[in-house]
Amino acid sequence: MKKSIVKKKTVAYKVNSAVSKAEEPIAPYYRSVKVIPAVKDFTYNEFKKIAEKVPFTQAEWAAILHVSERTLQRYAKNNGVFAPINAERAMQIATVIKEGITTFGNADLFYNWIKRNPYMLGGNLSFESLTTNEGIQKILTQLGRIQHGIFA
Repeated sequence: MKKSIVKKKTVAYKVNSAVSKAEEPIAPYYRSVKVIPAVKDFTYNEFKKIAEKVPFTQAEWAAILHVSERTLQRYAKNNGVFAPINAERAMQIATVIKEGITTFGNADLFYNWIKRNPYMLGGNLSFESLTTNEGIQKILTQLGRIQHGIFA
């Protein structure tokens, strides 16, 4: 078992011309945040593999990924690397697409379903639901319900 050493920082304060000391531990910030390898070098070619599975327009993809259409065009031109947050969203949408194809049999039927603003227990879903994490989870929940025969 590894023991951690906590350094103490001493700060002097003057109170009524007397010096008092306060000691508090220094927070260890030695752990760095690491980027998940799958999103670290997520290029346009990898995105294109996902995008080819569904009939989403470039404008729809731009809205889903929270980037401009021009940015997508720039990435396409030189096989640019997506920011990790956009890469993660693209991978979430890939999961939704996979579940949609499993549920409906093909991407066109899934696309038509999501564009019809389907009803679910918590209200209507819409294509715009794909732009938020909460919306993505609701769509995945509803697809799971359909797969198990629970339609509402």
